[in-house]
Amino acid sequence: MKGKIKALCASCEAKDCRDGKDCFDRAEQDLTLYQNGGISRLHRAASAIEARHYCRAPRLQEVILFAKEINCRKLGLAFCIGMEPEAEILEKILAQEFEVVSVCCKICGIPKNKFNLEQIRPEKEDEVMCNPAGQARLLNDAGTDLNILCGLCVGHDAVFTMTSKAPVTTLIVKDRVLAHNPVGAIYSRYIRREFLYLE
Repeated sequence: MKGKIKALCASCEAKDCRDGKDCFDRAEQDLTLYQNGGISRLHRAASAIEARHYCRAPRLQEVILFAKEINCRKLGLAFCIGMEPEAEILEKILAQEFEVVSVCCKICGIPKNKFNLEQIRPEKEDEVMCNPAGQARLLNDAGTDLNILCGLCVGHDAVFTMTSKAPVTTLIVKDRVLAHNPVGAIYSRYIRREFLYLE
């Protein structure tokens, strides 16, 4: 079965699934996913936040409401050092309701040359690598109930998520070129055409 399903939902014009059609004949299989206690709890809470606050709450408020809905006491905030000001504000906001453990991407100060990693500035001998696995492990050790991503690099977010024991949600996605608004590349026809090779 693996590798034999071809899903191109993004280009489907009908979107009959929203009316209850099971295009892939997998509904019965998928129902079993939500019988898992952890998934069921998160999914029920997410659905509750969506139903109660749809188009009325900004994402920051939704994250706080979601954390309360699943009875979180301790939140992890994994942030990029380039978003230190935002992380400091977030920590203050979240600390009003929860215990917060915040962890910077450069923790442990490991130089990139330890793993022969490409550098932003090759002439700098001690350029420090991002340490998303270390961030996640520190939050694992702290016993966080939910971890929030704040601007981790593409791929580093994947490493963090793979390593984290607690559920992970994203608050801020980094895009250094578009003021941390990656969907701007799709909304701008000038940028979009670079990807689609349009004239």
